[in-house]
Amino acid sequence: MSVALPVVAVVHDLASADPVTVIGAARRLCAPVFVCDRERMRPDAAWPGAYATVIDVTGLGPDERAAAVAAVLPAGVVTFSEYQLAETARLAATLGLPGHAAATVDVLTDKFAQRRALAAAGVQPTRCAVVTDVDAAIAEVGLPAVVKPRVGAGSRHTSRVDTRDEFAAAVAAAGVPVVAEELLVGDQSVAGVGFGDYVSVESVHTPAGSRQVCVTGKFPLAEPFRETGMLLPSPLADESAVLALDAAATDALGIRHGIAHTEIKLTPDGPRVIEVNGRLGGYAWEILHRAGGPNLVAVALRLAMGEDPQVSAPTWRGVTYQVFLTPPAAGGVLVEVSGVDAVRALPGVRKVDVHAQPGAVVDASVGTQAHLGLVYGAAADHAGVLDVADSVRSLFRPVLAEAVGAPR
Repeated sequence: MSVALPVVAVVHDLASADPVTVIGAARRLCAPVFVCDRERMRPDAAWPGAYATVIDVTGLGPDERAAAVAAVLPAGVVTFSEYQLAETARLAATLGLPGHAAATVDVLTDKFAQRRALAAAGVQPTRCAVVTDVDAAIAEVGLPAVVKPRVGAGSRHTSRVDTRDEFAAAVAAAGVPVVAEELLVGDQSVAGVGFGDYVSVESVHTPAGSRQVCVTGKFPLAEPFRETGMLLPSPLADESAVLALDAAATDALGIRHGIAHTEIKLTPDGPRVIEVNGRLGGYAWEILHRAGGPNLVAVALRLAMGEDPQVSAPTWRGVTYQVFLTPPAAGGVLVEVSGVDAVRALPGVRKVDVHAQPGAVVDASVGTQAHLGLVYGAAADHAGVLDVADSVRSLFRPVLAEAVGAPR
């Protein structure tokens, strides 16, 4: 006789783990039910109801949403989306389930509040201002600076600005409330030539304590602040300072539940926090699991149910990588791509996923979401990863035409 699995409500949106991935991670663990709002779905996204149980909350108010989720008697509620952290915490509190505290969600989702909290705790002072007046913000933060949405993810509408005109243009282009921050200047020599001047730390948190799972290395950013890929293990000779900063930052923000993803800049004066995210990092689960680490999607589901799961230390098998297929910063309309077969033939390449179709408008201002696909693979060592990354960049050739009236 089969025993019914506990239900976990998954609040769905732009996410680091898609419904198919969540369903796979939940096998024999729980029954995921996806909480979806059609108004939050991307126009090109498939409605998950074709292969998963869905609670359609489109048009419902907060109390109605909570009642709809309560009706399935969930043992937990979780999200893999930055944009649903507040809603997920609200549902968890309403239903008496584990989740982020409301105050923690505030500092995780509001970049200005996060900077203030880190400074108040003595973790890291960073010049930061909410931009209501361009000149006042420049006076407080200085130039060069970084302008970014006060609430957002994936480097969307994030720009380096070196002049007042660039500052004003970036604020106008964002179209949402923005903050300006001092520019954290990286030191490429810390990770080594060919690698990015920043890393991320993936960590697991329960009331019983926090555990850091790994430091994820990165490839250099593409303009403007677009990620181009990641690798495990990181190329850092010594990860201790990065791990210490991550532990201090997550503790200062009050993270006591779930998974955190902390991005850290490697500067000449030591590591500096870029931002702390209160959910699983984009694509982090896949590369970690393939590299010999735990499945963090399954871990997140266990955490949602109030468990304190054992998280094994990764056992690295060579160097595992993801290389993002990144278009030119100018963007445009994708006409065609060439070189995909040549990339697939590279030694160590496991899979090439090109998800952008001809006719798609490519807009670099949306950050990481602008990439055209991913290359998955592994190499014997870090030098081999650099060779593959260089080959991918030389072989993959997207052809773009100027986008007339493209949204910015």
